Amino acid sequence: MDLRGVVIFAITYALISARRLGWLGFDRPAGALFGAVACVVAGVLSPAAAIAAVDEDTLLLLFGMMGLGAFLAVDGFFDAVGVVAARVARTPTRLLGILMWGSGILSALVTNDAVCVLGAPLVVALIQRHRLPALPFLLALATGANTGSVMTLVGNPQNMLCASLGGLAYRDHLLLVGPVGLLSLALNHGLLVLMFRRALAAASLVDDGTPPPPLRRAWISLTVIAGTAVAATLGAHLAWTATTGLVVLMLVHRRDSRQIWSRIDWSVLLFFCGLFIVVEGFVHSGAPAAFFARVSLMGDETSWWRLSAVFLFGSNLVSNVPFILVIQQQMTTLPDPRLGWELLAVVSTFAGNLTLLGSVANIIVAEAGRDVGGMGFVDYAKVGVPLALATSALGTGWLLAFS
Repeated sequence: MDLRGVVIFAITYALISARRLGWLGFDRPAGALFGAVACVVAGVLSPAAAIAAVDEDTLLLLFGMMGLGAFLAVDGFFDAVGVVAARVARTPTRLLGILMWGSGILSALVTNDAVCVLGAPLVVALIQRHRLPALPFLLALATGANTGSVMTLVGNPQNMLCASLGGLAYRDHLLLVGPVGLLSLALNHGLLVLMFRRALAAASLVDDGTPPPPLRRAWISLTVIAGTAVAATLGAHLAWTATTGLVVLMLVHRRDSRQIWSRIDWSVLLFFCGLFIVVEGFVHSGAPAAFFARVSLMGDETSWWRLSAVFLFGSNLVSNVPFILVIQQQMTTLPDPRLGWELLAVVSTFAGNLTLLGSVANIIVAEAGRDVGGMGFVDYAKVGVPLALATSALGTGWLLAFS
């Protein structure tokens, strides 16, 4: 076993888990970049092997989906949704449902992280304008985006990885998991309303007469995004379909492309580049192989529920994306690898709701909502823990029954 790869992985994970180290000036992408460089400098991987470890399909897909979401932001879609949603809802309870279901459905089309980056300012503005209790609405955006993203293979980075590494098909996943996503969103909605019914009943909405911005261009963007979903359903290459949709929007709108580039989170792409290399160095060290030689990922064909629990807590122990990269070689040992990859996609997605640190989307919303009170770790867990456990159980049972 090469301890260099193990030590670098441990240090990198510590840097990533700390979120931001003020004395170093490191955030998550910087921590991942540090680990990638350390793998090459320490000789764990050759420069060529490090470059080869980067999954270009996942990066291209993530870039394309963030670009599609950026066009919606430039078109004023999210601003208009805020105005219209408050006017249509008329009550805080209904507004909570609109925001949660809206973030869930949209996340399945343009990824949960993009929806939270672009939608968090909208939710904060609604909280401030109508003097609403912040926590339920911030939770609606974060948990709704996480939950709804399970429905497609472009809904979140971990699903993209499972699609790439496990050879999953967009259409098959949508038909199998789509109903689970809708049922889980209903469960998510009911839990939020139940837990915050008193705070929501005490609040009210104020119609200040603000007109929504025109959405002519947003409808064009939504049509193109829907077209990419149809193409993916018919079997088109996921990454190139998303990127093609982005280029089509650039040609149709003829906007200054700098408006789009500024809304793409390039640090997320850097984070994944570094993470791919660090995890490859960890796998190359031999530590995962040594561990799984002693501990089987799955005891027998009746252990799918145990495997689901491993996926749920493993995704929170080392974060879902690194966890998927670490166990990818072991997935081939399962009695039904396709079911295993589908189960991993579903449970690692729902695992994002377990704790505040379980999903990048959660952190995005928490940081954006700091001016209105934000989301504390304990307050989030009161909703996240029962939601993650219930939806993971629902998803596991559904896959075992219908896969």
